[in-house]
Amino acid sequence: MNKMLLILGTLLILSFNAFAAINLNTATQAELESLEGVGPVKAQAIVDYRKKNGGFKSVDELEKVDGIGAATLENVRKNVSVSGKTTVTTAIATKTVAKSDTKTKAETKVKVDAKN
Repeated sequence: MNKMLLILGTLLILSFNAFAAINLNTATQAELESLEGVGPVKAQAIVDYRKKNGGFKSVDELEKVDGIGAATLENVRKNVSVSGKTTVTTAIATKTVAKSDTKTKAETKVKVDAKN
């Protein structure tokens, strides 16, 4: 029963993925790390780039960040913006479910996201 509820909850969260957005100009390092293919080093590089250059004017500018190439840009493009409010709940849930092997990891992440 719990497993079925977890799956249904995850599918519901994933169905709203189109509305997920992380504002490259305001997101924290942790929020940036929620993006597929972006770990602590790349997230810090994004933060450093925007501090040095005064923020991103377009999503394509992300490719100018050290360590971010065309493949990473394409992986995150649908989840990033340069304006608006950062909403990481669905982006984090998507990453967790996609990489999770165990029910426990997915349950923990969904519970954390539900608080946001």
